Parts: sequence; C-alpha cells; structure tokens
Amino acid sequence: MLHLSLLSLIIGTPCTHLIHPPVLLHGLGSGAVDQMLDAENKRMTDNLSSKVSRLKSIALDIDQEASDQNRYLDGMDSDFLSATGLLTGSVKRFSLMVKSGRDNKKLLCYMSIGLVLLFFILYFLVRRIQT
Repeated sequence: MLHLSLLSLIIGTPCTHLIHPPVLLHGLGSGAVDQMLDAENKRMTDNLSSKVSRLKSIALDIDQEASDQNRYLDGMDSDFLSATGLLTGSVKRFSLMVKSGRDNKKLLCYMSIGLVLLFFILYFLVRRIQT
C-alpha cells in the first residue's frame, strides 16, 4: 500500500488500478525509490512518535489525578468516621437524658427552645451583616 501511495505522488494520479506498481517505479532507479520510501517512513515514524508522547503525557496526568482523588477520598473517609463517632456519642447521651426522669425532660425542652432561638438570632445577625 505504501508503494501505491508513493507511486501516486510520483505520477500524480491514483494507481489503485495497477497490478504491479513496482514495474513503473523501475524506471526511476532503486536508489531514488529507497530514498523516498525512507523519507516517508521517517516522517510517519516522527508523527507516530509525537502521538505516542502525547498519549504518554495524558496517561501520566490521568494517573496523577487518580492518585490525588484517592488521597482526597481517604481523607474524607477518616473525617466521616470521626464525625460518625461524635454523632453516635451525642445520640447515646441524648437518649440517656430522654430516658431519665421528668426533670431532665423539662431541661431538654428548655435546651431545645434555647438552641432554636440561638439559631434564629444568629441567622438574623448574619443576614444583617450581609446587607
């Protein structure tokens, strides 16, 4: 196929209809044909080399990005584990407080109302600062 494309360049027309293209190249001399084939091979090799280099660079970038993402996810995993531990402890303490006597339920009610009020006060303060 390479001989056909080279012959097309030499005579200026497509030569897919020719059965024996090397017969037409015989008049040019084997040295000239070899030089043209070598030049075309070198050009194609350089082109392939640049494409391989680009693909290698992309593959290395993907590898680096995957490593960074894995490190990030590992960090998030440990953060979630510590948050889970804190929440579990808080829920246990809250459950104990609810299960205990009537006095603690009254305290729990006051504390809940106080937290809701604190939230609204902070909300309005932040909103006022933003405007």
